[in-house]
Amino acid sequence: MCRLSNNLTGLFNLLTLLLSITILITSIWLTKQSSTQCETWLQKPIIILSIFLLILSLCGFLGSCCGASWLLWLYLFVMFLLIVITFSFTIFVFVVTNKGAGEVVSNRGYKEYRLGDYSNWLQKRVNQNDTWERIRSCLQSGKICDKFQTQFVNHTVQQFYQQNLSALQSGCCKPSNDCNFTYHSPTVWNKTEGVVHSNPDCNVWDNDPNVLCFNCQSCKAGLLQNLKTNWKKVSTINIIFLIFLVIIYSIGCCAFRARGRK
Repeated sequence: MCRLSNNLTGLFNLLTLLLSITILITSIWLTKQSSTQCETWLQKPIIILSIFLLILSLCGFLGSCCGASWLLWLYLFVMFLLIVITFSFTIFVFVVTNKGAGEVVSNRGYKEYRLGDYSNWLQKRVNQNDTWERIRSCLQSGKICDKFQTQFVNHTVQQFYQQNLSALQSGCCKPSNDCNFTYHSPTVWNKTEGVVHSNPDCNVWDNDPNVLCFNCQSCKAGLLQNLKTNWKKVSTINIIFLIFLVIIYSIGCCAFRARGRK
């Protein structure tokens, strides 16, 4: 049983070690190839995670295969912390993404998004000026509204209104339905002079391709909706990952206990 536990722990950590090295090399290469600061910023967490996995798997491999009990103990301790962190993060994601959803608009194929519908924690994050400046730069460099303009440029207003837009397209690339602007093209809307709008986003909208509604509350809401959808998927993966971690941790504990009896 001791040998089997050691072999399984060693094999798992050898595979994880090779995987982490591959991810690290690929992430560093992608960072060097990045054309925008946004792409570089998104690669950093992956590099940090791969370095962490590399060190952790190396400890587990040496501890199980080379008889270094203190390394195996360190490996199990860090694995326990990783299980706790993964479990806590999964619960946190479910809590902060529980609120918020798109608002169905009459005679429109798309939904609109209100920042106030989302959790206070998420609202505070996107309302921080430095944070939003960085996010807005990423959205602009991603050219989501350029692609949006190209995709629907030949549509009439009625055709456009029936499109199923993404949360980011709806929130950042067009004005709110509350504004009642006159449609000229997907990213060009004529304002009605002298009209006072209850929705502050109507005053923020600008036909400049570099501005549009990137400073609107609806754009922040669209981002949070997109984030909420992605985090829900991540939570599902986290649950599977958590079960996997518990199994590996249990095998490692068996190997550690069996070694202690020798």
